[in-house]
Amino acid sequence: MSLVFAGICSHAPGITGRANLADEALRAPFYDAYHRMREQLWATRPDALVIIAAEHFANFFMNNMPSFAIGMADQYSGPIEDPGWLSIARRSIPGNSTLSRELICEIMQTADIAFAEEWKFDHGIMVPLHFLTPNYDLPVVPVNINCQGPPLVPLHRAWVFGEAVRRAADRIPQRIAVIGTGGISHWPATPDSGKINEAWDRKFLERWTRNDREALLSYSDLDTYRDAGQGGFEIRTFISVAAAARGRGQLHHYAPIPIFAVGCTIATMEVAA
Repeated sequence: MSLVFAGICSHAPGITGRANLADEALRAPFYDAYHRMREQLWATRPDALVIIAAEHFANFFMNNMPSFAIGMADQYSGPIEDPGWLSIARRSIPGNSTLSRELICEIMQTADIAFAEEWKFDHGIMVPLHFLTPNYDLPVVPVNINCQGPPLVPLHRAWVFGEAVRRAADRIPQRIAVIGTGGISHWPATPDSGKINEAWDRKFLERWTRNDREALLSYSDLDTYRDAGQGGFEIRTFISVAAAARGRGQLHHYAPIPIFAVGCTIATMEVAA
């Protein structure tokens, strides 16, 4: 069939784990935007959700750090973190190993990837699923881009990977949705946790909504680390979605919420021919 939906969203653990500590005036509009994104997603009648995330040394570590990895299982589990800390109950999440294999084989034609038949989802996947698939009844194809263990995936390779995802989706009969999850600027697990560079975030999102490839690929890791923290490296997941969708984006919500330690983002992108 084709790619039928594309979007990006924030996944910080505080979004669910510290919900009761957030200012209601900030939290409610963000949650509302997440719920509207869920409605938009389901309106496209997807058969599966490809969720592109940056897992946080939960499954991959420096003894084996693939640039790109895709899950190939019929079932996953999560969260790997303490459910009480994340405020998301541990559960099984459906996959589709046959569909994953089809996508992987096609993506491999132009992108070098690893695959995994076992995967424990951390907050990078579980927080978005909590809002977007609350009944956990949509098969998931998890994707990890190395955004955490230097040397990191070059930005132009994240773009090429997104193009490969689109080509794969276009060559199979199922209806595929793709979501990229990440920060934007944030400094997790550091003394600067809670710091947010709103100007940097908004500039990046403006480039993303224009789907300006040259501008999106112009960031250096040194500049990103300085201006957006190590969490800013997760722009790779958003860049892959832009490459897959090929269209123009719409920002539905952005607001810095310090107790969530991130600028909370919800955006979708037109899936262009």
